[in-house]
Amino acid sequence: MHKFLEKHIQGTGYDDLTEIGCQAKPMAEKIMEMGLAPVEEYYGSEVMLHYPGLYAGSTDLVCMHNGLETIVDFKQSNRPKREEWVSDYYMQIAAYCMAHDEVYGSKIRQGIIMICTPDLYYQEFKFQDAMLKLWKHRWLGRLDMYHELERDEKERAKIDPKALLEEFERDGH
Repeated sequence: MHKFLEKHIQGTGYDDLTEIGCQAKPMAEKIMEMGLAPVEEYYGSEVMLHYPGLYAGSTDLVCMHNGLETIVDFKQSNRPKREEWVSDYYMQIAAYCMAHDEVYGSKIRQGIIMICTPDLYYQEFKFQDAMLKLWKHRWLGRLDMYHELERDEKERAKIDPKALLEEFERDGH
């Protein structure tokens, strides 16, 4: 599905006659029809982003959507999602917004998760401004937890080389 959407955005078109391609194409077309219709301008598809020294990733789409600079994430799902099930997607988009703003000096104001199921049920979860700020804070909290765990693991892994050599010699090596 992502390949169909990427090629549509690039204006080159794409087809895949495999079984998976035949299932993915209508899902991509549903996202094009429902989700991409309000896009006035595409800035980039499959955009590699990084926040210097902290994290990196690749977002599906950066665009102007209904007059707002937007980060879009495409998802396929076997069944419809409830909003409480997509919190990780919100944080992912918030992270991409922060990285884009930091590296490119933009002011991304909106994130959209576009989901389609194999039976062509389309869902859109959109958030902007104050909600985007909230999710940025939640992302930073998660990032801080990750770095704290990473520091703890490094502390636990510290080995005294002298003690290790003594143990090695005691074992007859």
